[in-house]
Amino acid sequence: MTHPETFAWLLLLAAVVGLVALLSYRVTRWIRVPASVLMLVVAAVAVQVLSSVDAPPGESVERIVTVALAFILFEGGMSIGVPRFRSQARTVGLVGVLGTFLTALGVAVFLHAVVQLDWYAAALVATAIAPTDPAVVFSVLGQQEIEGPSGTVVEGESGANDPVGIALMISLLEAGGISGDAMAHVVGEFALQMGVGLVVGLVGGVLIRRFAEVVHLPDSGLEPIRTIACVLLLFAVATLLQGSGFLAVFVAGVLMGEVRTPYRRDLERVFGGLASLGEVIAFVVLGLTVSLSTLGHTDVWLPGVALAIVLALVLRPLLVGPLLVGSGLSRNERWFVLLVGLKGAVPILLGLLILGSDVDDPNRLYGIIVVAVLLSVSVQGALVPTMMRRLGIRTRPAEP
Repeated sequence: MTHPETFAWLLLLAAVVGLVALLSYRVTRWIRVPASVLMLVVAAVAVQVLSSVDAPPGESVERIVTVALAFILFEGGMSIGVPRFRSQARTVGLVGVLGTFLTALGVAVFLHAVVQLDWYAAALVATAIAPTDPAVVFSVLGQQEIEGPSGTVVEGESGANDPVGIALMISLLEAGGISGDAMAHVVGEFALQMGVGLVVGLVGGVLIRRFAEVVHLPDSGLEPIRTIACVLLLFAVATLLQGSGFLAVFVAGVLMGEVRTPYRRDLERVFGGLASLGEVIAFVVLGLTVSLSTLGHTDVWLPGVALAIVLALVLRPLLVGPLLVGSGLSRNERWFVLLVGLKGAVPILLGLLILGSDVDDPNRLYGIIVVAVLLSVSVQGALVPTMMRRLGIRTRPAEP
């Protein structure tokens, strides 16, 4: 087969997988399974069935998903905005930062005591599975959005705990183990990433917003291009300064939520589309890295199922629940926030980082994470509409 023909087959496969992924959003209206599950499964099956399709290199997947997550987090920050974030800043900070640490600690203890993983492997898997993903919830709700402060907390928690989980994972991998010196390194590296990311996000967000408000462009189509370039610039600067680029773009997105520009609606529409496209791309390319044969091993799927159940029904309510006391949320709203802590692309991306780490049987650890995520988004995600009705959580049509 000639090189142009091979390239054409790759384009054909990419187009078919992309169309199937997009059509899966329609399927979710009937089966109430998040579209992200279907995307990941279709991609994983394609690699398994089609012998000519190889899993992409891990480094390429990491880069693609990183860019996709940057736009997802920026758009998530824009959708929250400064007033909404300020109203729930305390709660978002507690559950997004402290809640992530407590969840990771609780999961690590469970994996070490029950699954018999050593402490370092347990800490890596626990850190990977700690972040949440509200995009999965919103894909189930379709054209509906959550009313009241609970929606802000759900969105804000993920915007905060995604950078926290990623920074913590990078710090653990650089430490290479768990010891007194290693933990000191983890704390220092984590503080550096969060501090630099926050400062770059605040300064960069103000500058980008000022740039958009003062320097007007002659065409509405140029406004999103300028902002896209600024988001990538901000992420790169924060990363080069040893900070969290993910936190930087999320904070900048919150500040951009109140931008005053004639093309604001065009900006929101384009970034809404970029976030949706980013979700599709992230789950498809991550699905290409999943080995279905590995997931079928008893020492993979059984711990994964146990982890998903214990995390959703025991650890998250027990560890994160107390942080919601005094938040102003009603009891039903607090239960809703706890029960919709769904997992998504970030845990799988962090699991992918484990594959390249110096740890025993990384494929098994990655498989456990994938199983836990699949169970979370398919079973727990499918129950979201029922939970909302039982708890009296209202939704309204999302503004087009």
